Amino acid sequence: MSLKKPGQLHPSWLAVIGDELEKPYMQALRHFLKAEKAAGKVIFPPSPLIFNAFNHTPFEQVRVVIIGQDPYHGPNQAHGLSFSVPQGVDLPPSLQNIFKEISSDLGIKMSRNGDLTPWADQGVLLLNATLTVEQSNAGSHQGKGWEQFTDAAITTLNTYRENLVFVLWGSYAQKKGAFIDENKHLVLKSVHPSPLSAHRGFFGNRQFSQINQYLIQQSQAPINWQI
Repeated sequence: MSLKKPGQLHPSWLAVIGDELEKPYMQALRHFLKAEKAAGKVIFPPSPLIFNAFNHTPFEQVRVVIIGQDPYHGPNQAHGLSFSVPQGVDLPPSLQNIFKEISSDLGIKMSRNGDLTPWADQGVLLLNATLTVEQSNAGSHQGKGWEQFTDAAITTLNTYRENLVFVLWGSYAQKKGAFIDENKHLVLKSVHPSPLSAHRGFFGNRQFSQINQYLIQQSQAPINWQI
């Protein structure tokens, strides 16, 4: 694999969506981010981690895609993987509920470590729709171009890969993944794991065992969900 600087996009992704980086919307997004930093605003995640999901899960190794919305906007939380926080950071409520469902579904005990990097390294693309956010300002970087970039990633996976699992929790993710070809891929939908909605159908959805059953049917190794 070619050596790359921190923050650069993995070569496997550059090969399939690298053209997006040169399009006017991405140039405008870069200009926006530079201006925000110049104005003294704190942006999460740190620059070297913006493409963390892509860099831990190369294009040809993707097996499961879990779509989130925004990075966490509190200090030390966001590190470029949807729903994940670095080790040592308290589990956010949605992640607590994800862990509860895994424990219930698979009968495994989860730790208090919320770093989901082991999932990413097994082929779970933990993809937020928006890859940056301003500190303490949820949704602040929506509509600035990231959604177009992450749509391009999902479109490319949908088109050029087969037998992937797309996990769409909540209406936002379901709208974003509405075009995924369900004849080629397994699409799992549910309400969001947020405390506001988890009791309306996230708990008991048993999607983690469904993912593994599907992967086994495709002659692939199941995901080890234990953290």
